Amino acid sequence: MSQAFLRILAFGDNVVDCYQDQQLMFPGGNCVNHAVFARRFGAHAAYAGGVSDDAAGRAIRDAFVAEGVETSLLRFLPGQTAYCVIATEDGERVFVGANLGVSIIAPSPEDLAWMKSADAVHTGRSSHVDAWVPRFASLTRVSYDFATIRDEARIAAVAPHCFLAGFSGGDMSREEAHALAERVRNHGAQWVVITRGAQGALLAGPDAIHEAPAALVQPVDTLGAGDTFIARTLVGLLRQEDPSVILNAATEAAAETCLSPGAFGHGVAMDVDLSTMLTIDEIYATTKPVPGPETVEAG
Repeated sequence: MSQAFLRILAFGDNVVDCYQDQQLMFPGGNCVNHAVFARRFGAHAAYAGGVSDDAAGRAIRDAFVAEGVETSLLRFLPGQTAYCVIATEDGERVFVGANLGVSIIAPSPEDLAWMKSADAVHTGRSSHVDAWVPRFASLTRVSYDFATIRDEARIAAVAPHCFLAGFSGGDMSREEAHALAERVRNHGAQWVVITRGAQGALLAGPDAIHEAPAALVQPVDTLGAGDTFIARTLVGLLRQEDPSVILNAATEAAAETCLSPGAFGHGVAMDVDLSTMLTIDEIYATTKPVPGPETVEAG
């Protein structure tokens, strides 16, 4: 598949990552990051999701425009743009609190129409659209970021629809990562990528499990490194590159992401109402998944 003709849609979550010590906010969120990195890796990338017409939402839009990401599916909705407050300790991110604002939305007919002409759509656990993944998979290939989810029922429900399933496994041994990759593949995912921080990464496919060591750097900020890795892996798979080429390129790209603040730059002065901030536990306890297409159509 020619690089020039790759079309990738990132659907779902977005935030501005707020660094209180610097009074700066950076556009981010798994799907925002994926769209930007896919574009940097040569794909025609578009983003579909919801922000508000506030300073944070405009910062996300402006970053997309600067990076060449298509914004025709970006929606401006009443409310507050999602944000996450972050502290950095020895280059590692520490989440202080967040609010998901208007970021959790169902796909529109226009989003689904774009998917029909896409080579892949990327989403993940933070987008809360699991009920829509089968529909996405009926239209194009699905890349899904499970992040740290290892729950068997969740994997069994989503993995059968995945062209690429991504996991963050910095806490896993090599043996545990191999076992997880095999389990996810057995549930139906065609490819599985697991990043393990300084311990490297693996890419499991139809024929073998391929591994690569990490590119060791002194990180400024690890935010966005995993998203970089998954985006480069997806682009490489769509180009039908050799797995070793994909892993080496993704490793170098992820290491480069760690050398600058924010997921991909574009920091602006922090302008967010933090009075609505919730703890991560409160967010997981109160956030409801987006109803599936059957519910929407029935309503």
